[in-house]
Amino acid sequence: MNSSIWLQNKLLKSKPALEDSIQTDVCIIGGGLSGIMTAYHLSKAGKSVTLLEGNSFLSGATGHSTGKLTAQHGLIYQTIIEKFGLDAALLYYELNQKAISSALDLVDSSIIQTKTSFLYTLEENNRKKIEDEWDAYKLLNIPGTFGEKCEIPYSPKASVAMLDQAQIHPVQFGQSIMDMAIKNGANFFEHSRATHINLSKPYVELENKHTVYCNDLIICSHYPLEAMVGLQLVKLRVNRSYIIAFKCSEPLAGQYLSIDQTNRSIRTAKIEGDYYTLLAGSSQRAGSSSNTNIFYEAIEKEAYEKFAASDISHKWSAQDPETPDLLPYVGQISAGYPNIWLATGFRKWGISNSLVAGQIISDGLLGRSNAGIKLYSPQHTKFGDAFLQALKIGGQTVVDLVGGYVTRSSNPRCTHLGCKTRWNKADETWDCSCHGSRFAKDGSVLEGPAVKPLDLKKST
Repeated sequence: MNSSIWLQNKLLKSKPALEDSIQTDVCIIGGGLSGIMTAYHLSKAGKSVTLLEGNSFLSGATGHSTGKLTAQHGLIYQTIIEKFGLDAALLYYELNQKAISSALDLVDSSIIQTKTSFLYTLEENNRKKIEDEWDAYKLLNIPGTFGEKCEIPYSPKASVAMLDQAQIHPVQFGQSIMDMAIKNGANFFEHSRATHINLSKPYVELENKHTVYCNDLIICSHYPLEAMVGLQLVKLRVNRSYIIAFKCSEPLAGQYLSIDQTNRSIRTAKIEGDYYTLLAGSSQRAGSSSNTNIFYEAIEKEAYEKFAASDISHKWSAQDPETPDLLPYVGQISAGYPNIWLATGFRKWGISNSLVAGQIISDGLLGRSNAGIKLYSPQHTKFGDAFLQALKIGGQTVVDLVGGYVTRSSNPRCTHLGCKTRWNKADETWDCSCHGSRFAKDGSVLEGPAVKPLDLKKST
C-alpha cells in the first residue's frame, strides 16, 4: 500500500486502547488535528477530556494532507462575498489567519515555517477568475500581490499571492499539540472504534463493548458517524486527490495551487535533512474509479518532465468531504441536541480549519463569545443548495447501490449502507463511492462513516 511521507517513520508514541467503561466531561471521536486541537483547548480550560480514535492518531486525513497551513483556500473569497457578504468573507479570512498566528506561537520552526501562498492559472480563459479573487483581496484588505511570474517551472497567465502564510509537518505538529493536551490531563485512546452513539444521554459504545459516558460529545471523525442528524449525510460530497513526493535540491519560497481543471498543488518540505517536493492533483469523487494508477501516473509524468525528478519516493492519496457552499460544518449538530458537536466538511483545507474548529467548539461549549460559531454552524447551508447537493449525492448513492450489484457483483458490500465497494488498485483499498468509506485489503476500516469491517467471504 502507498505511504505518506509524513508517516514514513514511527513519529508517534502509541497510545493504549480503552479497556474499561468511563465517565468524562467531554468525549471526542476522531484522532485527527481537529479532535486534538479541541482536546487541547478544553483540557486547558479544566475539562476532563477523552479522545477516541478507531485507528492510530493522525494517520487519517491529517497524516495524508499536504500540510499547508494557509487561509488561501482556492477561489473562495469572491464566492463567500457573493453568498454571504463582505463581513462573512472577512471573518473567514480572519479566523483562518488567526489559526496560523496561534500555530506559530505553539510550536518551533522545525515543525512550522512561514511561506507565501499562491493561486495561479496556466489558461488564459481562467485569468479573470484570478483577477476577481484579487479584487476580493483588495476589498478585504488581505495582504497580497498580483502578477504573472512564479518560481515553479510553469508559465502562469496570472497569479495572486497571499502573504504571511505557513506550512507544517502535520504529524509532528499534531503530536506536539497532543503532548500539551496530555499535560493538561486529557486522555487519548487509539484502536478504540466508536460503533454507536446515543445522542440524548449522551454516550458512546465502542467496538469492544465498553462505553464512554459524557456531558458533551464532539464528533471530529472524517465523516460523521451520526451524520443523518441535520441531513449532513446528504450534504457532504467526498473527493479524493493524489500526492507524490520526491527529493529536490532546495526549498521553494512559496507554496502553490492551480485553479485549472488539471489542478496542481505544490510545496516543498524538509524531512530528516533532505528537501522534498510535494506535487498533488488529479481529484476525483471518492470510490468512483478502480484504475487509480492513472492519477498517480499523470502527476509522476509531470514530476519527471517539469521538475527533473529522479525518483518518486512516496505517493499517497487523501480525501475530504465538502459542503454545498464551501464553508465547513462546525458547531452544535442541531438545535435539538445542544450537547452534540460536529466538525467536518473542510474541503481539503483541514489544517487551518481544524485549528479554527478547535477554537469554535471549545468556545461554544464553554460559553465564550466567538464570531465563527454562527458562520461555521452546521445550520448555515441554505435549503436550495442543500437540496441540490442532496439530489446529486443521494442520486449517485442510488446509482452505486443498485448499479454496483450489477457491475461489481463479486465485490464486498460497504458495512455502512450496503453499497458495493470498488477495489482501488493503486492504494490497495476497498473504496465506497456512496459516502467515502475505505477498507484495507483485509477488510478492516480505514475511513468512515463505516464502523464495521468488510465481510470478504460474501460475494453478493
